[in-house]
Amino acid sequence: MVDQAFQYEPAPDQPGWFTWDIKDPTRFNAQTMGKMVTRVEDRADGGKACRLRMFPERRHSNLLDSVHGGVTLALIDIALFAAMRTLLDGDAAGSVTLDLSNQFIGAGRVSEPLDAVVEVLRETGRLVFLRGLVVQGDDTIAAFSGTIRKPTQR
Repeated sequence: MVDQAFQYEPAPDQPGWFTWDIKDPTRFNAQTMGKMVTRVEDRADGGKACRLRMFPERRHSNLLDSVHGGVTLALIDIALFAAMRTLLDGDAAGSVTLDLSNQFIGAGRVSEPLDAVVEVLRETGRLVFLRGLVVQGDDTIAAFSGTIRKPTQR
C-alpha cells in the first residue's frame, strides 16, 4: 500500500531505519515531534514489533528538564499508526484512534532517542488492537495499549 500522507523510505542517516515523516510540514507531527524513524523488529516470541524513534530536544521538555508527558503521549499515538502501517500495511492516514491507555513509569531524558515499541494484538475487519512500551536505552518510560478504527470502505 502506498500512503500518500507520509514519507516512508530508507532513512539516509540511520541505516536499517525508515523515515516516518508527514509530508505536510504544517501538521502536528512535523511541527511538534520533529524527525522520526521506524523499523520492524523480531520479538522473542517469534512475532513482529514496530519501533518508532523520536529525538527529544529542549522544545520537548517540561520544567523538570525531562521529556514532557504530552510529547510521550503523542509519540505513543503516532506509533500506533506506524505499527498499523508497517506491520499490517494499513491505511494510517485514513484511520483514527478510538482509545489509548497509558501508564507513565519513568521520565524520558532530553537529547537521547526515545522509542515506542508496538505489537499488534488483534486485527478485525474494522479495528486494530495494539500495545507497547516506550523505552529509552534500558529504561521503561511508559506502557500503553490502544485501539485504532480503520477507514470506512466507500
